[in-house]
Amino acid sequence: MSETASPPARPVVAPGLLLLAVLALSANLRAVIASVPPLTRDIATDLGLSSGWMGALTALPVLCMGLFAPPAHRAAARLGATTPISIGVALIAAGSGLRAWSAHTWPLYAGTMLAGIGLAVVGTLLPGLVKRLFAPERAGLVTGAYMLTMMGGAGLASAISVPLASALGSWSASLAIWGAPALVGLALWLPISRRIHRHAPPAETDDESGARKHLPWRHPTAMLLTAFLALQSWQFYSSLAWLAPAYVEHGWSLEKSGYLLAVFTATQMIAGFAAPALADRVRDRRLLLLPAALAIALGELGVLIAPDAAPWLWAALLGIGQGASFAVGLVLLVSYATSARASARLSALGLGISYVLAAFGPTVMGLVRDAADSFGAVWGGLALLVLVQAAVVARLKPDLEPVR
Repeated sequence: MSETASPPARPVVAPGLLLLAVLALSANLRAVIASVPPLTRDIATDLGLSSGWMGALTALPVLCMGLFAPPAHRAAARLGATTPISIGVALIAAGSGLRAWSAHTWPLYAGTMLAGIGLAVVGTLLPGLVKRLFAPERAGLVTGAYMLTMMGGAGLASAISVPLASALGSWSASLAIWGAPALVGLALWLPISRRIHRHAPPAETDDESGARKHLPWRHPTAMLLTAFLALQSWQFYSSLAWLAPAYVEHGWSLEKSGYLLAVFTATQMIAGFAAPALADRVRDRRLLLLPAALAIALGELGVLIAPDAAPWLWAALLGIGQGASFAVGLVLLVSYATSARASARLSALGLGISYVLAAFGPTVMGLVRDAADSFGAVWGGLALLVLVQAAVVARLKPDLEPVR
């Protein structure tokens, strides 16, 4: 039995209870990553880590998201999606808990990797399951709530990581506490997942195997969109990793820098919710993507040239630009495909490659910071990268040949 087919004629779980469980899971999908940057200075000092190694700490879950998405699809094809999702949430909880023993370096990185594998599995399979289990007229609303909860969890983690470290007595305890929401999500999900698995209809022919065999590597539109997603993701995870540490180095307290990162995340929520609605109203999505790139560039140049002039504005511009860019990129994964199967192939290529490449962003930019002995080189480099992103966006014309 597998739940990867069309939904049953009548719901096997009360929609309200199912929604609660889905949101409890989605709240965990970015908190593990976002909880680290505000604590970067203390972690680096206690463990003697360079900026490159600290960048790798943020990059590791992103790399897992790129590498473990295909195995997650294969596991779902064999077992149904509910069982791998349960295992993934358990890995998030276990990985977060392992970070409590971070007096040495290896538990910190091992725990982060375990949690990253869990993020890859849940983040890959949960959106598709949402589309299958909720009525079509509710799927969009539920997906929007899913995205808002995911980014809300990231914003909360950014804002309270430092206060939690103070209250609990160590940064390692602050990082480990994010295993608790995962356990709550798992407790809500397990009884529901059993019912879904038991009552789901037999699996239909799965298009994921076809997606693995026929990724559009040589398709020019697919390559162009993949380049855009990789640049956007590099920008996002580099900003997430280094915005708070840059202001700590500039003299801000850890707590205040965490609030700044929360603004960055909160404005992504707003832009990520609004941009798809706007994308439905315009045929040429460059009308949205170019202003988003401009917002990113202004935010990065603000942090570089005048960090104290309007730091909250710079963070908001970064968040708006990144949130809109990613959300419209997801829209393009559908609009540049002629069918659901073609969209699956395009998404597998675009998101998989972009996550793997973006995983190097925080580490590379950390090495740039160490080499230049200044965060100015980081923000200057990212601002130059936005020009490349804008050049790619300029080629994303609405009449490009779609993936079939």
